[in-house]
Amino acid sequence: MKYLDEFQDPELARRLFDDIRATVTRPWALMEVCGGQTHSIIRHGIDQLLPEEIELIHGPGCPVCVTPLEMIDKALEIASRPGVIFCSFGDMLRVPGTGRDLFTVRGEGGDVRVVYSPLDALRIARENPDKQVVFFGIGFETTAPPNAMTVYQARRLGIRNFSLLVSHVRVPPAIEGLMTSPDCRVQAFLAAGHVCSVMGTEEYPQLAERFRVPIVVTGFEPLDILEGVRRAVRQLERGEHRVENAYPRAVRPEGNPAARRMLADVFEVTDRAWRGIGTIPASGWRLSEAYREFDAEQRFEVGDLTTVEPAACRSGDVLQGLLKPHECEAFGTVCTPRTPLGATMVSSEGACAAYYLYRRLAGAPTPVEVAPVG
Repeated sequence: MKYLDEFQDPELARRLFDDIRATVTRPWALMEVCGGQTHSIIRHGIDQLLPEEIELIHGPGCPVCVTPLEMIDKALEIASRPGVIFCSFGDMLRVPGTGRDLFTVRGEGGDVRVVYSPLDALRIARENPDKQVVFFGIGFETTAPPNAMTVYQARRLGIRNFSLLVSHVRVPPAIEGLMTSPDCRVQAFLAAGHVCSVMGTEEYPQLAERFRVPIVVTGFEPLDILEGVRRAVRQLERGEHRVENAYPRAVRPEGNPAARRMLADVFEVTDRAWRGIGTIPASGWRLSEAYREFDAEQRFEVGDLTTVEPAACRSGDVLQGLLKPHECEAFGTVCTPRTPLGATMVSSEGACAAYYLYRRLAGAPTPVEVAPVG
């Protein structure tokens, strides 16, 4: 297939649905580990069209959603300080911290800027040598390489008024954390194709073998996801637990060697907190010793800042696949895209945002009808 519309071909989709229906004989629970996949599933109604034996569980694959509340508050604290230009991608500006967000800081006079690349922030630092410029580096293995390259360039060019607020996380330890939870119901994973395009697939076979779960590397278009489901269900029905690459047009077993070398140079693995989930060992990155001077947490001395998650927000349960968004009491009532309690409602890849947007557009019951107050 060469063109985008071919990945949404209804006739090919029908054949995949028919193959899945002919294969499945018992209930199975599959988790997609990417917010982009979640939005594609909900937008196209894939979860509603699959046989009733197959349940798709939405995992912690939204990079904005898993950024912990304490890191948001650190960003707010830094962005509020005089002499600071705080740069971020636009999807972080409305993520709620404790009592406010980056939009509020900007409204209060903070110099908060939306950029489209971390290199934009580096350029701003060169143009404003009298200011401290901070870029908010969040996300999975997909966004980490360009952020690492930016810090590498800052050191090479001697730009000392640039720093990175790091909140990068890694997918394989998250899968391990989910599978070791006593509440886990996941029997197979649809792995994120863009993550594997960077890191390859070498970390996944040991997880598949240890937890006896199929792991299928999957893309993001409807046919990509259906092919991933088809392969996962076939493995489950046969009692197999292997890693399969259903996204070969983008993923090679070794990943992207240049990006991996850059990550190994600039970052080192560390324990990392996930919003609503808690700390997962070895699940994130921080700047390595050679680049530690560019660490915004150290530069602005906010490393000890701690927070408490709001009790009304159940995004942690959503991110762990323990709760569907519409099953949360606050969904669509207290919590909406205009008044979000958590990042899963405001992020463009959040599961709650997907349910709020596409289930309404599809003519399904409105959030208020699904989760009435009182």
